[in-house]
Amino acid sequence: MEMNVQAASIGHASHHNHHAMMAEDFKKRFVISLVLSLPVVLLAPVVQEALRFSFQPSYAAYISFALSSLVVGYGGWPFFFGAFSELKSRNYGMMTLVAVAVASGYFFSVGSTFLFFGPDFYWEISTLVVILLFGHWLEMKAVSGTSSILGELLSLTPPRAHLVSDSSVIDVDSFNLHKGDRIMVRPGEKIPADGAVVGGSSSVSEALLTGESKPVKKDVGAEVIGGSVNYDGSLTIKVNRAGGETFLAQVAALVEQAQNSRPKIERLADRAANYLTIAALGGGVLTFIFWNLISPHGTLFALTLAITVVVIACPHALGLAIPTVTTIATSLAAKNGVVIKDGQAVEKLNKLTYLVFDKTGTLTSGEFTVTDIVPNRTTSEGEVLRAAASIEVNSMHFIAMAIVRAASSRGMSFGPANNYQSIAGKGGSGEVLGQIIFVGNEEYIKDVGLDVAAWKDAANSLTGQGKSLAWVANKKEILGILAMADELRPEAKEVISTVKRMGIKTAMITGDNEEAAARAASALGIDLYFAGVLPENKMSIVQQLQDKGNLVAMVGDGVNDAPSLKQADVGVAIGGGTQVAIESADAILAESDLRGVLYLLRLSKRTMRKMMENLAWAAGYNALAIPIAAGVLSPWGIFLRPEWGALLMSLSSIIVVFNALALRVKR
Repeated sequence: MEMNVQAASIGHASHHNHHAMMAEDFKKRFVISLVLSLPVVLLAPVVQEALRFSFQPSYAAYISFALSSLVVGYGGWPFFFGAFSELKSRNYGMMTLVAVAVASGYFFSVGSTFLFFGPDFYWEISTLVVILLFGHWLEMKAVSGTSSILGELLSLTPPRAHLVSDSSVIDVDSFNLHKGDRIMVRPGEKIPADGAVVGGSSSVSEALLTGESKPVKKDVGAEVIGGSVNYDGSLTIKVNRAGGETFLAQVAALVEQAQNSRPKIERLADRAANYLTIAALGGGVLTFIFWNLISPHGTLFALTLAITVVVIACPHALGLAIPTVTTIATSLAAKNGVVIKDGQAVEKLNKLTYLVFDKTGTLTSGEFTVTDIVPNRTTSEGEVLRAAASIEVNSMHFIAMAIVRAASSRGMSFGPANNYQSIAGKGGSGEVLGQIIFVGNEEYIKDVGLDVAAWKDAANSLTGQGKSLAWVANKKEILGILAMADELRPEAKEVISTVKRMGIKTAMITGDNEEAAARAASALGIDLYFAGVLPENKMSIVQQLQDKGNLVAMVGDGVNDAPSLKQADVGVAIGGGTQVAIESADAILAESDLRGVLYLLRLSKRTMRKMMENLAWAAGYNALAIPIAAGVLSPWGIFLRPEWGALLMSLSSIIVVFNALALRVKR
């Protein structure tokens, strides 16, 4: 996996550099061609007439020939090379049309200079090449700009790290770090690798990685992400993932994968561009035949209109309409902590009918908390909690940890208990303030010899709510019951409500019993729930919804939800970064915040809207421009010259790119 991620990361960098180099190349060709074209334009009689001056030396045609030859040869080379590649693959497109238009106009002009009498196209062809180069320069600049967002992410990893070696600290290259290394990060420095805090305390900004603007407090045991910024304290971090295995490297690889994947709508646009090229070439031939033979206006006039048809019909805007939007959307998502692995996921999310949530770890925080304390008549809640925490501080069980957290959050002082003993699967005991305390399940309390009959109603009420119980007792009596639950995320209700307002139905899958599932579904306003579902059966639930004609997205934590994430039309892993999440999901939310789902849905809608706008513009432009270029408005004296056709064609491409760039505008 590391090799693949590193290769993809390098691939992205080379991909971005390729576009940047192309932008620079088109800029250079544009500037040189513009300088060479100026004398050609000024020597054109129609230009001199418009500017009201006259300068026509006998060698003017030869100057125009020489300079325009340089423009066509040097400036037009990328288009001829592209046309050769298209003809070779039989995938005719924009370059073929441009090459035909430029070559036909140029060779006709050469013929009029040396072989036969007639006006030339030198200034039209030169300006056509200049305008095309200008449009391509802007396009490459815009496309390379869309990839720069990911380049920013890749550059977040600092080049050097402070490696803690025995009693000394040495500086090493960040990519030379390995799992298990200990590194020191000083205030104000970037964290060079993913890991866990083993010393110190600080606030860390993860804004550029996860989109979360508020600094996150990091104490011993907290996970940190490479590339995030350490604020106010020194941290000692044990490296868990370095180099190509880090979260940043995975983001780079996955976004690169997404930008290389192609939604169906893009493949449709490619086919349309191919057909348009064939139609434009045919239209150019028919235009020439009509104006030269059927309605004779002379070969020069017919050729002018034919060239204009070919130029103005360029499918460049159609070819750019979708990939530009896809590239920007996936890069923008990555910057906001949402990794989209598959470009088709964006298209599917826009048509979603059902959004299915796993409950544990997705709709809930994934961390148990104490929700209820039921003491006996002579014991206070605080005494029950303190006694339980003194025992459970010795255990790493999730219920024990919830009890300890609850006592700590209330500022209680406790244990650890003396003579602690653990009974596997039941509980534990120890000496607290001179008396033996037992903490465990109901069976354990019975084994101690205590009667639980008087507590059954309270216990049944709590378990009916889907809560887990810890019984607390001494040798003489039951002191109380602690109830724990994995509580719903605070943002869950807001997210469910917003999703439903978008017209998408919601469902929940849980292993909880019917009563607990119904209670959670009611609290959140979920349309449909499935209770008592085993992990291996989650996939069949998703399949059932699909069999009814629904387009289904599944949101899970990416661990035991992997099969259902794969089965869903779109799988979304929340709290991404695990290997299972990367492999199984189509989109990964870096933060364990359900509002990332809303961001993903909104981005999908905006992205598809931009795609449709671009397709409508590109198709509409051609539908209107080609007939005008062919001369349908000739009865009213309206014609389009090739240079104006080139300008309109370039403008259509620029409009498509800038419309895609509007995705970056925050709403």
